[in-house]
Amino acid sequence: MGAPKGLVLFPGAGSNRDHSSLVSLEDRLAPMPVGRFDFPYRRAGRKAPDRAPVLLDCVTEEVRNFARDRRVRTSSLVIGGRSMGGRMCSMVAAGVDGREPLKVKGLVLVSYPLHPPAKPGNLRVEHLPRIDVPVLFVHGTKDPFGSPDELREHATSIPGPVTFHFVENGRHDLARKDAEIAEAVIAWMSGLRRPVG
Repeated sequence: MGAPKGLVLFPGAGSNRDHSSLVSLEDRLAPMPVGRFDFPYRRAGRKAPDRAPVLLDCVTEEVRNFARDRRVRTSSLVIGGRSMGGRMCSMVAAGVDGREPLKVKGLVLVSYPLHPPAKPGNLRVEHLPRIDVPVLFVHGTKDPFGSPDELREHATSIPGPVTFHFVENGRHDLARKDAEIAEAVIAWMSGLRRPVG
């Protein structure tokens, strides 16, 4: 009772819903429902990401539609994704820019972009103290968007329980690590039993 009833995933800025790691998660989690969604700029054939409000609206709409179609509450779903996709999910769960936080069961953040490469002062952490659900970070130990030490330091501001899985020698793309990513997510999701919200 209280186990997640689905997973909704979004890609990084330079990829799409068919990224191999997202497809691998859907395959490995079957028969659990998994949704993989593109942002509007990708659907329109553009390479440059939309502005944050458009991305946040997309996450909110897709998660709500996914929940409605499966006749479950958003609070029974885990959401997340790679890099920018995961970041947008975390912002939706936190409630930013005057938005109501979207109630979800947890967040899966693969290669969270803590800061741009070589710009450690340009942090993307303002909303973290407002995340009160369980969070899984899957992160490479050589990711230029944030080191394991940086990630641990800033994740302490998250009130919800935080779990880390560090991929040894992994960079931001976590190339050829789809199986390890899936194993980490499956193990973490199996521990999510208590309802949220």
